Amino acid sequence: MTSSFQNSTRISKRFAELRAAGGLGIVAYVTAGDPSLDATHKFVLALADAGADVIELGVPFSDPLADGPTIQRASERALKAGASLAGVLELVRRVRDTSQVPLVLFTYFNPILQMGLEKFAADAAQAGADGVLVTDLTPEESEDYRRIIHAQNLDTIFLAAPTSDDGRLLRISACSSGFLYLISRTGVTGAKDSLPDDLPGLLRRVRHFTELPIAVGFGISLPGHVSVLGGLADAAVVGSALVSEIEKASSVEAACAALRDRVKVLKEAGCRGLSRREATI
Repeated sequence: MTSSFQNSTRISKRFAELRAAGGLGIVAYVTAGDPSLDATHKFVLALADAGADVIELGVPFSDPLADGPTIQRASERALKAGASLAGVLELVRRVRDTSQVPLVLFTYFNPILQMGLEKFAADAAQAGADGVLVTDLTPEESEDYRRIIHAQNLDTIFLAAPTSDDGRLLRISACSSGFLYLISRTGVTGAKDSLPDDLPGLLRRVRHFTELPIAVGFGISLPGHVSVLGGLADAAVVGSALVSEIEKASSVEAACAALRDRVKVLKEAGCRGLSRREATI
């Protein structure tokens, strides 16, 4: 069972290209406004230049329950620097002046409610966003949200977790478009040393319920992680590892260089992992 919403956003087009080429995508997350929206603009262009297939722009929020310490600190820095949802949408407009990289707004529901759902959807589409992922909105409560977002030809991306039973996976798949975001482990975001042993089995189970591309996130940080996902998932989501590069960089330029290097290594690892898996079939 898949989403009844059919569209042709940059997200779906990019995943179609990846599938045709047999490649593993990299979905790169950065917290918008950390350390400034001008800096984030440079980061997005650097990530796209390095080969990131989709970029998630985290909308800073004062109570980011799903996020680990690294992204929590980034949200705090961004909010102190004056970042807001309106500012993030303006950033999307600026990116669209020079890049067509697929952009996902990664947010909690409260900032959307504060702006107003209709206004948010219209402004996001006009700015050039491609999809929205609301971390704390459940599929069961999303009917109005999906109707309004889809009317603007934006994808609605939902989270599936290892704890999701078959019935819930069916519902999540039906509500999702663009891609399905599979959380690799329970808990909050954050770079880990290893992936869960049961992740391949979890991916196979989720595949029964959706034809959408599956992007795996939470804990993805090392080339070895990406190699494991080659041939199993459609994309790896890398967040905390990138935000950490920004946090420790001595300048915006140094952060751009570090982000480029990290994404290039991860893209290469995805290709190697896929090649090895094909050689064993």
